[in-house]
Amino acid sequence: MTETPAFTTVGVIGLGTMGAGIAEVFARNGYAVIGVEVNEAAVQRGREHLEHSTGRAVKREKMTQEQADELLGRITLTTDMHDLADADLVVEAVVESLEVKKSIFRTLDGIVRPDAVLATNTSSLSVTEISTANARPGRVVGVHFFNPAPVQNLVEIIRTVVTEPDVLASVQALLVDLGKNPVVCGDKAGFIANTLLFGYLNHAVAMYEGRYASREDIDAAMRFGCGYPMGPLALLDLIGLDTAYEILDTMYKQGRDRLHAPAPILKQYVTAGLLGRKSGRGFYTYEAPDSPVVVADAHTPSAEDKPQLRHDIALVGVVGTGTMASGIVEVFAKAGYDVVFTGRGQDKVDGVVAAITKSFDKQIQRGRATEEQKAEVLGRVRGTTSLDDLRDVDLVVEAIAEDLAIKTTLFENLDEICTGGRGGAGAILATTTSSLPIISMARVTKRPQDVIGMHFFNPAAIMKLVEVVSTVATDEAVTETVLALCEKVGKVAVRCGDRSGFIVNALLFPYLNDAVKMLEAHYATADDIDTAMKQGCALPMGPFELLDVVGNDVSLAIQRELYLEFREPGFAPAPLLEHLVTAGYLGRKAGRGFRDYSAR
Repeated sequence: MTETPAFTTVGVIGLGTMGAGIAEVFARNGYAVIGVEVNEAAVQRGREHLEHSTGRAVKREKMTQEQADELLGRITLTTDMHDLADADLVVEAVVESLEVKKSIFRTLDGIVRPDAVLATNTSSLSVTEISTANARPGRVVGVHFFNPAPVQNLVEIIRTVVTEPDVLASVQALLVDLGKNPVVCGDKAGFIANTLLFGYLNHAVAMYEGRYASREDIDAAMRFGCGYPMGPLALLDLIGLDTAYEILDTMYKQGRDRLHAPAPILKQYVTAGLLGRKSGRGFYTYEAPDSPVVVADAHTPSAEDKPQLRHDIALVGVVGTGTMASGIVEVFAKAGYDVVFTGRGQDKVDGVVAAITKSFDKQIQRGRATEEQKAEVLGRVRGTTSLDDLRDVDLVVEAIAEDLAIKTTLFENLDEICTGGRGGAGAILATTTSSLPIISMARVTKRPQDVIGMHFFNPAAIMKLVEVVSTVATDEAVTETVLALCEKVGKVAVRCGDRSGFIVNALLFPYLNDAVKMLEAHYATADDIDTAMKQGCALPMGPFELLDVVGNDVSLAIQRELYLEFREPGFAPAPLLEHLVTAGYLGRKAGRGFRDYSAR
C-alpha cells in the first residue's frame, strides 16, 4: 500500500461559490492552493468570489487586510489541469454531473502523482462510480463540504468499498487540522445529512400537496414545535426546488425508497420555472429574484380571514394534574382567564398549585415576573377533585393519560356535565392528545361538533405552538374560536385535520425512524449522524439525542400509530428501536437509550 504523504499543496477544480470557498479554507490554514477553471472568464469569477469573501471577513474584523492578502497570495489560479502535477490532494467541485466529474477524474489519471489523494465534493452522486473513471479508485474519497465552506464546520467524508484505510485516515486528520468536524459514512446517495433532511422535506411537500395544512402552518409548526431555524417549505425555496428535485430523484434511483420519490408538485414547480428564492417564486413569492423578503400572493391569508372568537370564553376547565395539565392551567391563568382544574385527589390538586408557584418563583428570581403577578395568577386558579365542578366552563381541555379508552370515558362524562357554559350551549370539549383519533372521542358525545384537538407542546407554559385539530364533525365556529383563543393566550396556532401525528409528529418521527435505520445499517455512527444534523442542518438536537430525551418507548408508540394510519412501508418502526424498548433502554429516563447515561 502506498504511504500517503503529508499534504502541503491542494488543487481545487471548479471555482464557483463552493469551490472558491473550499480553496479559501485551505489557504486560510496555510496550504498552497492551485485553483483550476475551464476558461479565463471563469477564473476571473472565481477570483471575485475569493476577493468578496475575504473582503467581507476583513470588514467584519474576522481577519486583517494583511491576513487576507497573505491568504490570496497562497492561491494560484489557472485554466491548465497540468498545473496540478505536484498536488498532494485534489478536490473536485464542479457541476453535479456524473459524466463531467468522471471526465475530470479520468483526465487527472495522467497528471497527478500515484500517491495523490483525489476527492469529490458531490452532494448526491455515487463516489464509487466517479472513482471508477480513475486508475487508482482506492485513492478516491468523497469530501462533502457544506455551503458556505469557510463558515460551515461540518464535512461529510464518504468512503467507498475500495477506499484505502490510510487515505480515509489522512483525510480525516487533514479536516480536523482545518478546524472542521468530519463525519464518516458509506457511499449512498444523500450521505447522512441530505438523506435524512430531504426525506423530511419531501414529506412536508406531500403534506402541502394533499392540502392537509397551509404552507404557513406547516412551516410554523416545525419552527415553533421543534425549534427548527426554518420551516421545510421555506427551506426548500432557499435550497432551490430544482436542486431539491435532482437530489431526491438521485436518491430514489439509487435506493428505490418510495419516501424519496419526489412529490409530483415539485416537478410541476420546477417545470413552471418556480424554483424558489433564486427565481422570485417557489412555495412562497419573493420581492425579487434572490431576495429573502416574502411578499403576499394569492395563497397568503388576508387580514379579513383572521380567526375571531365566535363564542365567548370566560371560564376555562382543565382535566388532569400532570406536567402538561399544570402548564395549560398556567397558560390560561396568565392570560387573564379564570381556570377550574380537576384531579383524582387533593394531593394531585395541590401539586398543580405547587408547580405553578415554583414556575413563578423561578421567573421572579430571573426578573421576569413579580410577586404581585404570581398572586394574581394563583387567584384565578381553583382546584377540585370533582368533575361536576366543571359544569359552567366555556371550554374544557383534557390533559390525562394517552389512553383512548380512558379518554372516551372522560368525554362521555364531560358531555353530560359541561352543559352550563357558552350561555347554556355547553362547553367546547378539547383534547391534548398527540396521536389518538379525536373523532373517537367526539362520537361518544351528543355534540361532536363541539369536540376539537388542542395539542399543546411540552412544557406548555414555554412552548409557543398549539396544533388545533378539527375532525370531520367539528363546527367551523368552534375551530375559529379555538384558533383565536390560542392567539389571545400568546400561542402560535396551526390548523390541521384529524389524522395520526398531525403536522409535527407526522414530519418529525419518520425522520427520527430513518436515522435509526441508518444506524442499524452501520452506515454511520450515532455521534456522526447527530453531528451531521446539528451542524449540517442547524437543528437544535441530533436525532439520537432527541430520541433519548423524548423516550424510545414514546417514540415507538408514535411511529406505530403513524404506520397503522398511513400503511406506508417506510414508516414501519426500525427493528433497532423495537429492540431497545424491549431491553428497557428507553432513553435518559431509564439511564440508557442510544447512549449510556448511567455514569453521567
